[in-house]
Amino acid sequence: MNTRLDGQRAAVTAGAGGLGLVIARTLAAEGATVMVCDIDGAALEELPAGMEGAPVDVADPDAVGAWLEPIARAGIDILVNNAGIAGPTKPVERITPDEWRRCLAVGLDGQFHCARHVVPTMKARRRGAIINIASTAGIMGMPFRTPYVAAKFAVVGLTKTLAMELGRYNIRVNAIAPGAISGERMDRVVAAHAKAEGRSPEEIRSLYESGTSMGTFVTPEQVADLVVFLASERGARISGQVLAVDGHTETLYPR
Repeated sequence: MNTRLDGQRAAVTAGAGGLGLVIARTLAAEGATVMVCDIDGAALEELPAGMEGAPVDVADPDAVGAWLEPIARAGIDILVNNAGIAGPTKPVERITPDEWRRCLAVGLDGQFHCARHVVPTMKARRRGAIINIASTAGIMGMPFRTPYVAAKFAVVGLTKTLAMELGRYNIRVNAIAPGAISGERMDRVVAAHAKAEGRSPEEIRSLYESGTSMGTFVTPEQVADLVVFLASERGARISGQVLAVDGHTETLYPR
């Protein structure tokens, strides 16, 4: 299956570590020129050779514009809206307005800020792929994660609407909904869940695994493979979809 991206230019948010870095590396391995942004300056300094990085908080529209406008002017084919934060794990009455706003500012507003800067170039070139990272939490809901779930549900709505708006310009917009992804970020989520429930992290991890039909977490590489497929010509007629990579989540909060 040919998923080569030779000659294409891609931008990945939060691309210096974790899932974002795996996505960026996978796109580059398929021949794309990859530019990333991240708030982690130390991680940006460790990017693979040939990959451009910039310190950007996607919640800041001016910072996003300063990063993406030059990239868009030079031509952009792929945008991966990966940036997001977990937000608090608390009952809704204990979540502060600042916690709520920050989670949505990064996980939702950031995707809007990025999309609006790449769309004019994609329209002019009459091609492009925008891939928004959502979550199975944005399909099913999840107790004690109100801001995160709200942001991810909104990402699904953003995806559907942009696909309708931009399809006539041959711009495809899809969302990927990962389940529990192995790695440090999920370790922190499990630890927060365990603390909130007064259980051990091992018990919570086992519950998460049992909440999927396949009884397992997914890897960042499995998510990145779908990004590449959607960005390539193999996904040329896939748009407006929310595609889960999760081993089939039956419940996000097993009890």
